[in-house]
Amino acid sequence: MKIVSIVGRKNTGKTSLTVKVIEELAKRGYNVASIKHSHHSIEMDKENTDTWKHKQAGANLVVGVGSTTFFNARKEHDLNRILYLLKHFDDFDFVIIEGYKTYNYPKIATSSDVVDSYTIKQVDSFTITEKGVSELADLIEEKGHDIIDTLFKKNCGYNDGESIAQEIREGNIKTEDLDDVTSYLSIDGKVIGLNRFVSDYIRQVNLGIINTLNIKDYGVENIGKIELLIDNENNVENDNSSSEIFINQKSLEINRFVKDIISNSIKGMVKSLKTQENVEKISVEIKGIENEELYNADIYLKINDAEIDINKFTCGILKESIFAMVNSLKIDEEINEIKINVEV
Repeated sequence: MKIVSIVGRKNTGKTSLTVKVIEELAKRGYNVASIKHSHHSIEMDKENTDTWKHKQAGANLVVGVGSTTFFNARKEHDLNRILYLLKHFDDFDFVIIEGYKTYNYPKIATSSDVVDSYTIKQVDSFTITEKGVSELADLIEEKGHDIIDTLFKKNCGYNDGESIAQEIREGNIKTEDLDDVTSYLSIDGKVIGLNRFVSDYIRQVNLGIINTLNIKDYGVENIGKIELLIDNENNVENDNSSSEIFINQKSLEINRFVKDIISNSIKGMVKSLKTQENVEKISVEIKGIENEELYNADIYLKINDAEIDINKFTCGILKESIFAMVNSLKIDEEINEIKINVEV
């Protein structure tokens, strides 16, 4: 998803330029979304309609569904929150924003007084030609980018999305060169950046769990997109634990960051079993993996050196989750045995 804003002071043709850009991108076959920002109240519903009455009655969010669908929220939401939610609606190629001139996304300016370091082009929207709009669309294809905090590039010399975005605007990095991030995370409405490893890790583990479910009973034949919402109202926290990982009976050397992720994941799985014990040590071992097939593999779980009896369904979830978690580490050899020891 590539994001670009069209900004300028009032009466400089922002809307007409936005329309022309959307038309050109749509003509090229792209799936386009748009966002309009205004300092005035925007009403999506006419007075005395049923949905207008819902809002007047006190509903903070009204959804109207007919030949089209609209959402009318009483609260003004942060731009990044809206951009994140758009990822749930559809696989949009481009989001064209009219307004939001103070945000740090690539901007096309329709007046000189809003030009800043994020501006990729200033145009006169009243005199721009058809060719000019086409060239503008080319520029948007080249310099538009996803939500700032989701931008990562391995070994690029930059450790934050803001720096990477600047290099994209300056033409030093192309979006095709960025890490392939496939998982997105928001906590309490704030977008959290995930690098390639963490993104792949979350995807692999959740796919591992989902593979144990009878998803076809719910009409799902193929997994295309997963949306997961976790209500953590009890504010459960994971502190760091130490761990050892053995693959095919050989110790696996990984950095502390990855060890912390795996330790906390294993601890979280064990907590979900509700063993009612003060857990100090966890040992989980999977044997008999052949060609990444886990069905006939055996799994053994020990808590505080005592073996825990778990049912077949739980065995399946643990096997799939742990194998997916380890597989995300990109092990060079075929995995036949996994053993993980965690000190809590």
